Amino acid sequence: MLSEDLLNYSVAGALVVPHFLGEHDHPWLRALLEEHERFIGRPQRELEARLREPLCQSPPRKLRLAIQVLSRFRPSPRKTAVPPRRARALVFGEAARTLAPPHDVLSTVAASLEVTHEDLQDSLFGDLPGERLVGAPAQPFSTMELALRSNLALVQALLFRATVVRIEVEGHTRTLVRHAKWRGLICTVAERSGAAGATLELSGPFALFRHTRLYGRALGELVPLLAWCAHFRLRAECVFQGRRLSLQLGTGDPIFPASAPRRYDSRLEERFAREFRRLAPAWDVIREPEPIIAGDTLVFPDFALRHRSDPARKWLLEIVGFWTPDYVARKLALYRGAHLSNLILCIDEDRNCAEADLPPEALVVWFRRRVDAAAVLRMVETAHCPGGHCFSAAPAPNSS
Repeated sequence: MLSEDLLNYSVAGALVVPHFLGEHDHPWLRALLEEHERFIGRPQRELEARLREPLCQSPPRKLRLAIQVLSRFRPSPRKTAVPPRRARALVFGEAARTLAPPHDVLSTVAASLEVTHEDLQDSLFGDLPGERLVGAPAQPFSTMELALRSNLALVQALLFRATVVRIEVEGHTRTLVRHAKWRGLICTVAERSGAAGATLELSGPFALFRHTRLYGRALGELVPLLAWCAHFRLRAECVFQGRRLSLQLGTGDPIFPASAPRRYDSRLEERFAREFRRLAPAWDVIREPEPIIAGDTLVFPDFALRHRSDPARKWLLEIVGFWTPDYVARKLALYRGAHLSNLILCIDEDRNCAEADLPPEALVVWFRRRVDAAAVLRMVETAHCPGGHCFSAAPAPNSS
């Protein structure tokens, strides 16, 4: 997390305005990257000494931020001929036993270890941060990438001071919700009034009494995921030096994106989508369609199957691994509460967690290891849902 002196922003009324790095910063960012490349293979302390000198008319606070971001990609401690701790123990122990000058002490210990005087001297403090050798990132940085990464770090640090965060989002909503739940964030999801998509409301670190650093990092991980949403608007209520201010971000803000979200959660889903598209060219397979309002919550189907020439023929499909009758009953109740009954459940026969029968209205395709796309196609082609219930009783899986 960035220190207070690296938070580059201004205040306009009740808004906190981040000072993002942009194209006008590229010349000095390029100079920074060139200096970093020039010092590759040399001790980190030498690079740090150079960067304390003026660099191409760079704004001081922005420069310190970019240096901090670049430093996150330092290599691991350098390899030495002798483990540094062992080298220090032997040299300091020998120095305590004799009145010989330091050069002789090093020579004696080096001979006992069968290494050169220079290798031993190089090993003594090789594990200190300043002695690490400057290395190149795994993939070369461009000036634009360094600017975007710096902007991301700035926003994440500002959000660390948030009490509440609201995100209005269209597209990839499920990705955000899944990540928030996986990281243990305090999150509620609701529909957007009069608009597509959803609104996520999350507690901020300043609303907690403990573990705020861990929570703040988890919250910050949502920011690069927003770049993959079709549209988003983030508003965070933050506390800066005892004053409450709002941070606003939106689609198009210059923030480094996360890696592209996986299109499918599993190979099982990917194989089903591929096979269904091949078997049913008249049907569209929509992965992670928009969430559906069900009372005071939202539900997230895995797929929507929609007939291309008759869009009214639309089915929602979920693939269920571990399940209980209560879980299925609640799932169906949510869809009925949303006044939708066009749901197909694909349930793994090998992972049923209870022996009781499913609710009689459940429309189910049982599977083992792979979802039978042909069975799903037969179901959607033969079933009808003229605005009412389209669930039908499903036979229990074979006991064999």
